[in-house]
Amino acid sequence: MLEKVLIANRGEIALRILRSCKELGIKTVAVHSKVDANLKHVLLADESICIGPNSSTQSYLNVPAIISAMEISNSQAVHPGYGFLAENADFAEKVEKSGFIFIGPSASVIRTMGDKVAAIASMIKAGVPTVPGSNGPLNSNSNRSKKIGAKVGYPVIIKAAAGGGGRGMRVVRSEGELSDAIQLTKAEAKAAFGDDTVYMEKFLEDPRHVEVQVIADGQGNALHLGDRDCSLQRRHQKVIEEAPAPNIPKAARDAVLKACVEACIKIDYRGAGTFEFLYEKGEFFFIEMNTRIQVEHPVTEMITGIEIVKEQLLIAGGEKLSMRQEDIVIRGHAFECRINAEDSSTFMPSPGKITAYHAPGGNGVRVDSHIYTGYTVPPYYDSLIGKIITRGKDRSGALARMANALDELHIEGIKTNINLQKDLVSDKEFSRGGVNIHYLEKKLGI
Repeated sequence: MLEKVLIANRGEIALRILRSCKELGIKTVAVHSKVDANLKHVLLADESICIGPNSSTQSYLNVPAIISAMEISNSQAVHPGYGFLAENADFAEKVEKSGFIFIGPSASVIRTMGDKVAAIASMIKAGVPTVPGSNGPLNSNSNRSKKIGAKVGYPVIIKAAAGGGGRGMRVVRSEGELSDAIQLTKAEAKAAFGDDTVYMEKFLEDPRHVEVQVIADGQGNALHLGDRDCSLQRRHQKVIEEAPAPNIPKAARDAVLKACVEACIKIDYRGAGTFEFLYEKGEFFFIEMNTRIQVEHPVTEMITGIEIVKEQLLIAGGEKLSMRQEDIVIRGHAFECRINAEDSSTFMPSPGKITAYHAPGGNGVRVDSHIYTGYTVPPYYDSLIGKIITRGKDRSGALARMANALDELHIEGIKTNINLQKDLVSDKEFSRGGVNIHYLEKKLGI
């Protein structure tokens, strides 16, 4: 069992990690930027250390400062949460070389899965279904690229191997557009990520975004915690998530869940992770693996009863998985609405002081948030200020609870996206289940 963990993150995920540590009797160290001195987890941690100014590059992304904080506080391990350094292989490597434990997979696995070309190759080898494509980088040979395009079939999408956040990708609908699209994407990838490697995939017209949550101990044991649907997105940023994914045939679901577990064992995965797929017409196509805890993990916790962050901590402490696949039972349905400090119509961030806050409650309602009356939302970081999660006996019951919870949620002093969330949970198409990844943007006219 770990004795002391440094939490290298902020906001609601930092508070989430702190709670799990406290339940396990693990001492906590909260590192924070200057402006975050009054964050809830900082006030509740056993120790707190300011690691830099407000800018994330000088604080939460400052590797030497975080490792120094670990040394000063005699921490055993670091939990990176999500975002910031969570999927930074160099950080994981430096932590381990400094004699500490990184709560997550090995640096080599993070590095492989962070490179989309290498990740796809690894998944093909492990038997996970992938999107038809180049199965490797595109080179300067335009004839080769055209042959691949003809084989895959148009439309195709050109993607940066090191891409993320919706950048470094371009849809191509005909062979005449291909060469220019490759060059433009390569230039964009070089500027954004410092790497101009690009690859080609079949572009699916009507896909859903479905993910599989896994946990592995790095000692030969792995299991899945079912799937989630995260199709309601705006510019590749998720807005509402649910579990399990609705309207998936049992045979297709069982096959992909089994493949993900087997892949974890083959790549020697350790900790919590998520396989992301595009799902269309009864088929799953792997797109990437997230080697960390995710924002939407609570919906999976609500339907399985498994506390994923606790499992991360136990595995990092050297323990084997305490459960078997047959112990995992999916009960009911759950939704998560992300609450952001932003305008519901323009999506412009809305930092400022919260003058009044009332959280929803009742049976089957969970609130993951670090905000409180008097808290000032800073302008330096992501606008996420909380998550409302509801569980019901079935999908309609969980959705009804979410509508009630959003009605109860009250925040004054800043603008939030609560009105957008209310509109979405009452949307007829979404209520039926199974909308594609383009649905929200079409609804908003983006």
